[in-house]
Amino acid sequence: MAVPSAVAGLLRRPARLGDEVYSAIFERIMSLEIEPGARISVDAISRQLGVSQTPIREALGRLESEGLVVKTHLIGYSAAPQLNARQFADLYELRLLLEPFAARKCAQSMPDAVIDQLEALCAEMDSLTQSEGPQSYAQFARLDMAFHDQIAASAGNALAVEALSRLYTHVHLYRLLPSGVARSALDEHGQLIAAIKARDPDAAEAAMRQHIESSQHRFKAHYPG
Repeated sequence: MAVPSAVAGLLRRPARLGDEVYSAIFERIMSLEIEPGARISVDAISRQLGVSQTPIREALGRLESEGLVVKTHLIGYSAAPQLNARQFADLYELRLLLEPFAARKCAQSMPDAVIDQLEALCAEMDSLTQSEGPQSYAQFARLDMAFHDQIAASAGNALAVEALSRLYTHVHLYRLLPSGVARSALDEHGQLIAAIKARDPDAAEAAMRQHIESSQHRFKAHYPG
């Protein structure tokens, strides 16, 4: 059975107008140019980007499905609010239940071709750590999201995939820090891939658990209590 790919489409630059508009709005949200909870004017974005409202609305619909944008009846679009302390704690509790399990399954069954895709994705992420600015940071966040999506998809448990997809983990957390998390996250990804390549389920599970716990520590300062 073919493994769904959350990676391949991100290993090349956007070609379609809709993708470019999506990337532009994504970058503004992740860099906090559009702050959590702020209204998003379709007309204003259309003027700023010099495109019609149609690709703007398509991009906002896509961002809504990814948890970054909220659409309210008769009001319009706004950036999703940031997590509160209770939601942050719940998020990591659920991640620690599901993602180490997914990593273990990947070490047992992930095809070599998918492992190659993850390595290529991490190589692109590594290149992004050499540059600064909101565009590079937003792209890193997208690739990091795809990395974890691919681990979940490759585990072969549809309920786990659905549960993790609803957490919108990375798009919420990466808005907290403008820099400083990329290098650590990438090193942890490398350890996880090495365990999966070695077909060592125990090591893969442990590497994912360590990655999530380290991520929780990096972001915890923003959620006191």
